[in-house]
Amino acid sequence: MSRISGLNNPLLLGFENFERIIDQVSKASGEGYPPYNIEQTGEFALRITIAVAGFSLEDLAVTTEDNQLVVRGHQVDDSIERVFLHRGIASRQFQRSFVLAEGIEIKGAAMDNGLLHIELERHVPEPEVRTIKIEKSPAGNKQKTIEVDAEN
Repeated sequence: MSRISGLNNPLLLGFENFERIIDQVSKASGEGYPPYNIEQTGEFALRITIAVAGFSLEDLAVTTEDNQLVVRGHQVDDSIERVFLHRGIASRQFQRSFVLAEGIEIKGAAMDNGLLHIELERHVPEPEVRTIKIEKSPAGNKQKTIEVDAEN
């Protein structure tokens, strides 16, 4: 089954990878664990805060894979050694992915009171204006023909 994309317009040149990014976002898990916030902390600065209570620094990994920020958490299940009368806090692993736009740079990550803070910065390129010289074709030569040697 093929999808109709609004990005197939012939006037949108060079945007082929946006459909792939849209597919990545739509396939992302709808699960809400762990909860997170995304906030703007400056004109070009963002912060992702993920609630990772119960995870130590050694249990967490923050990586970039292509254009994605991936946060993984893995705890060792030590319930074999312990006897629970009630277990309401599960030790479970997670993976949370965020698709990053071009120009977003990860500045660092820090953990404070069970919250993992990931600092991001958006680099906005200066607009570049170029003038393309239009050359006049030689008079009477409206089409150029290129001869190709079939022997080579």
